[in-house]
Amino acid sequence: MTVQRSEPHGVRYRAMPLAGDSRGKRLSQAERIRLAAEIVAAYGQARRALRRAPIAAAVASLRAESSPESLPTAGTLAEARRLGHAVTRTLALVPGDTRCLARSLVLTRLLARRGIPSKLVIGARSTPDFLAHAWVEHGGDPVLVPGDDSFGRLVEL
Repeated sequence: MTVQRSEPHGVRYRAMPLAGDSRGKRLSQAERIRLAAEIVAAYGQARRALRRAPIAAAVASLRAESSPESLPTAGTLAEARRLGHAVTRTLALVPGDTRCLARSLVLTRLLARRGIPSKLVIGARSTPDFLAHAWVEHGGDPVLVPGDDSFGRLVEL
């Protein structure tokens, strides 16, 4: 059974099982623990990278140990969204600043390690109050919540 779930900013995604392959097979308990550990480690790497360098250099360093990129397909988009869901759920349990930029950097790291191409997008809006937002896209499709239509794209990394 597929359930529709509403995300912040009114964007809706289908809730998908966390999968080990593109057929939707659920991860074992050990695989979930390994993925959670990888997410937490990537979070630490992202925080260190941001302290040491500007954001463009931080993103490049997080992508440094990447697999050769594959072409975007429906399977890689589904895998990217499953990883995005896992990043969001895991970082919700981690103390510290795990808002949109941190989630986007961690997901960028995970996707690069799997050879899944992605763009980290940073956008902003000025009214009614200034607000910035970061999200990840794969093949032009959002993987993390892109915010509402009021965010103008500032930069793609």
